[in-house]
Amino acid sequence: MSTSKKDYKRITTKSLFDMKANREKISMLTAYDYTMAKIVDAAGVDVILVGDSASNVMAGHETTLPITLDQMIYHANGVVRACERALVVVDLPFGTYQSDPKEALRSAIRIMKESGGHAVKLEGGGEIKDSIKKILNAGIPVMGHLGLTPQSIYKFGTYTVRAKVEAEAEKLIEDAKLLERIGCFALVLEKIPAKLAQKVAESISIPVIGIGAGSGVDGQVLVLHDMLGMTHEFNPRFLRRYMNLYEDMTKAIGQYVTDVKAVDFPNANEQY
Repeated sequence: MSTSKKDYKRITTKSLFDMKANREKISMLTAYDYTMAKIVDAAGVDVILVGDSASNVMAGHETTLPITLDQMIYHANGVVRACERALVVVDLPFGTYQSDPKEALRSAIRIMKESGGHAVKLEGGGEIKDSIKKILNAGIPVMGHLGLTPQSIYKFGTYTVRAKVEAEAEKLIEDAKLLERIGCFALVLEKIPAKLAQKVAESISIPVIGIGAGSGVDGQVLVLHDMLGMTHEFNPRFLRRYMNLYEDMTKAIGQYVTDVKAVDFPNANEQY
């Protein structure tokens, strides 16, 4: 198979299939507003996820559960307007799809119509297959999400690694194949053993994006604020911080405060 990198002017769901076929790794990051999404898109990231992690990093909630559909649409709106190249995937938030396929479809339609997003992402496998089918039948692309599913944190009771025991690993593989079979265009695997994640990626034809799932999958995703070092309390093994913006921003803002109080800002060149 070819390993040459194609220059994609616009990433689509088909682009991701081609990347997997050509063994080109897929890059994915979160973004929640116009300014940050514009930078992420210009840097060449393939997929931007408007994640329900906005509940944590933008609103300060302990979990992803409180964020609403209206809030997700608001965040996605700005991201879509910023992007010229990346595929924009939007999380369906907790409570908008789990129990009622018709409600799932209404939620997905609102995301697509009101934000302009390109696809939606749902957490879960066989237990939400009817909701996924309903959305797919309307022509809306769906990305799956298995492993650690943060919307189910109170069910799990912990953010520890999932699918370490054989029964859970077997169910995860079955769910991954189910999601492929019913028509999902890609799958996120979160915080599972690397060997299991690689096995899943090799057993299905759709791209598998990992977060805390090792290097044997088809791509990687991180939360933007984590990888830039804007957050500093969250330190999982899988997180690589490419910058320390928390420290840099704190110093810059502190210097601004000092300059204002010392009447050093604005100086003569910064006045009209």
